[in-house]
Parts: sequence; structure tokens; C-alpha cells
Amino acid sequence: MTTKIGLISDLHASPIPLQQALEIFDSHNVSEIICAGDIAGYFDTLIPTIDLLKKYNCKAIIGNHDQSYLESITGKSESIQEQYLKSLPETLHLEVENKKIYVVHANPPSSQHGGIKLLDQDGELIQQQKEFWENELEGFAHDVLIVGHTHQVYAQQLGDTLVINPGSTQFNHSCMILTLPDLTVQTFALENREVEKSWNFSLLYRGHNRIPSRKL
Repeated sequence: MTTKIGLISDLHASPIPLQQALEIFDSHNVSEIICAGDIAGYFDTLIPTIDLLKKYNCKAIIGNHDQSYLESITGKSESIQEQYLKSLPETLHLEVENKKIYVVHANPPSSQHGGIKLLDQDGELIQQQKEFWENELEGFAHDVLIVGHTHQVYAQQLGDTLVINPGSTQFNHSCMILTLPDLTVQTFALENREVEKSWNFSLLYRGHNRIPSRKL
């Protein structure tokens, strides 16, 4: 039997690319959808973003931007956004097709900062970083590790673990589908853009990838 899992991360309250990712997953008949955190952040369209995650029964974890959002509204009357974000776990542990899957926003065991950075600014693998994380993950008892946070797009075997970052639907214009048990990964581009394999805010100062308005 074969099972397909849709992977998204770092939505940053941007429902338009999220909707496209969900439609891709629907057309490929995925069985599960996993979001590796940072649902909130940067835009004022958090409610429609959450509505889409709920509509498609996405499994999600909390990220650093979600924690920051909750801290920013402390003391106010509880909202739909707050209820949803408070319900999210820090990590997910799944077993699908006899493969053990671990989901965390940045890096194990439950960090929401730092993250597994494997690529340089041009999207090329940094061998020193690969070796560092192979050492860090030695003995990690999972077949697949799904992360987000770094706004990098990769599926890299590190020792006994396939480490996957689907990238940001908003900033990398990307989502992925993981097929089990054969551990193959497909990357899909969103919004008629090329996948930006490595994205960070320093690019803004070079005139690239300026953050657009995201009102529906």
C-alpha cells in the first residue's frame, strides 16, 4: 500500500498560496496534510488561513510566530485565532506505512528557534552543515523528520533519517508531497512562481521578493 502526505510550513497568515497547496494535495489524493508551524505572522489574514487548515483537517504544530502572536494578545478576550493556536502541540509523532515520523518547527526535540539550515543563499547544500546535522541526529529513532522555520526547501538523507523542509508557502512558494513507504518527495511551486530554495529577509534589501499585500 502507498500513502501520500501533503507537507506545508511557514504559512505566515497567507491564505492564497495555502489554498493552492491544498488544491494540489486534493488533486493528488493525499491521505494526510501536515503543517510544520508558523501559521501566524506578517499579514492580517490569520482567520481565513486557520479556516482553510480546519476545512482540510490539517495536522499542525505551533511555531515561534504562533507563540509570539499568543503573547501579543495576552489579556484580551479569547478569539478564534487564540483558541486554535493554543490547541496546537509542539511536536507530532506519527507512524505511517511502518515509518516513524517526527514533526517539529525548528529542530528536535521541541525547539522553535535555530532550525536545520542546510542550504546557502543560492540554495546549494553546505557540506559542513550536512555533516553537523548528521552528527546531531545520530541515534534519532525516526525514519522521517519534518521541519520548517528556516525558509529552506530540501529533502535530505542525514544518517538514518530523511529530513524534509517543505519551505514557506508564502516566501519559498513551495509545498511537498511525501510518499510512503518508499520515502519519495515531490516539490510543487505555488502562485506561478519558481520555488525559492533558500529565502531570508536579507533578500529584501537586494530588492528581491518584497512582501506583497495579502488581503482577500
